[in-house]
Amino acid sequence: MPSAGLRQCIHDVTLYLIYLIFISALGPLQFGFHLAELNAPQDVITCKKTSVAEHVASTPDSKLPQCIPMSEAEFALLSSMFVLGGFIGAVSSGPLSSQHGRLLAMRITSVFFVLGATVETLAGTVPIMAIGRMLSGVGGGASTVIVPIYISEIAPPHERGLFGSTTQVAINIGILITQTMGYYLSKGSLWRIILGAGAGLGLVQGLGMCFMPESPAWLAAHKQSQKAVRVLQRVRGHSYDISEEINDWDIDKDTTEEERLLIDPETRRRESVTSKASAANTAHVGFFQIANDPFYRPVLIAVIGIMVSQQFTGINSIMMYSVSLLAGVLPITSSLLTIMISIINLITTIICAPLADKIGRKACLLLSIAGMGSMSLCLAISMRLDLKLLSAISVLAFVAFFATGLGPVPFMMASELVGTEAVGATQSWALGANYVATFIVAQFFPIINTLLNEKLGGKGWAFFIFTGLAALCFLFVSWRVPETKGKRDPDEVWGRERRID
Repeated sequence: MPSAGLRQCIHDVTLYLIYLIFISALGPLQFGFHLAELNAPQDVITCKKTSVAEHVASTPDSKLPQCIPMSEAEFALLSSMFVLGGFIGAVSSGPLSSQHGRLLAMRITSVFFVLGATVETLAGTVPIMAIGRMLSGVGGGASTVIVPIYISEIAPPHERGLFGSTTQVAINIGILITQTMGYYLSKGSLWRIILGAGAGLGLVQGLGMCFMPESPAWLAAHKQSQKAVRVLQRVRGHSYDISEEINDWDIDKDTTEEERLLIDPETRRRESVTSKASAANTAHVGFFQIANDPFYRPVLIAVIGIMVSQQFTGINSIMMYSVSLLAGVLPITSSLLTIMISIINLITTIICAPLADKIGRKACLLLSIAGMGSMSLCLAISMRLDLKLLSAISVLAFVAFFATGLGPVPFMMASELVGTEAVGATQSWALGANYVATFIVAQFFPIINTLLNEKLGGKGWAFFIFTGLAALCFLFVSWRVPETKGKRDPDEVWGRERRID
């Protein structure tokens, strides 16, 4: 016999909900896809592979060059342009989604994905490809802000932690897809197929969103309670009792049963409902306004701290530089090693997805940070002592601990720590901080790593720094981040009275 929790989960989840989450998750999937799309075919794209002619040869029946000669600095520029685009998308999409809706914002991201991937595919020079990378980055950065909010607002309350991990799972799937394609298509001009696949994914998502509704929570907060109840009832199923979920929407509860009848077209024109949403719920809180309001300041500190912790514990030192770090440790090629790390990250993320609902968001974060800090210490020691097997185990465990908490949880926290009126701006601040932290680690880790290794001798010194940063992050989360599991709304999370303006 299935447990009560499992039966409740099965009852909550409809095929329509699965469809909505699948189409939404194509956004973060494309973020992961574009993030890693140049990794495997790098040498082919830059004309450094022996299989590519020294001169820039044209592909058959095409004026596109087979490769694009570029220096290391120019290739680094392509990576930086994606991060820059991601930052722009992250800081602008939150306010847009709060003011004009989650659905419109997600539709705009699909346009950026299609345009960016198309420009990348047809690029013949570094500047053109950089423009394409930036456009793709805007779509990717916006998706990592909007999609977690949308999924949180349509997911059943008791499974929000489970579905909240969808963002990180989708990112990992995108990375795995592009690296697997790169393993087979990193030759000749076939690398353009990898980039072109990104345009196809954007098109599929754009078409799929033609059949998606606006977030019911956003509709309710913007005085469209009749439509909000109708959408939520459709997402949950006609026989599901949604009265508990709409309890905090400030609508006329006496009309709830009548509102459920609006699913029936024959009775739709006979029913109406009057919204009683408060001004506090309908007001749009802007990107800079939220930073100046003491009411929201604890939220901003918490979400920015979580996102910075995600990066300053060192995950991208592994994801971006694992090939050089583990060179000679395992008897496989660098491409297969990268794929293996991605598979472990994906599998662990899926396995650990229910943890946030079982032990809590904060507990997952603390477990993840403690595990990553411990593995950083093990990796530093093993690299100092040249213990190759221990180095490999430490790296794989490091990635696994990331998936238990710091991978999925930060994306779901903003929508649980703040009200609907400010969640977009909050998520933009959080992801903006995340991109800044990502840039810092990506740019300065190899420099600091090389400098310390040369000055102090040997390898692995930089991971002592990540061990110390993990300890600081652990203290921050323990002190400034509240638990959101089982809490009805942000007011209960922070232990305060509802704010009425």
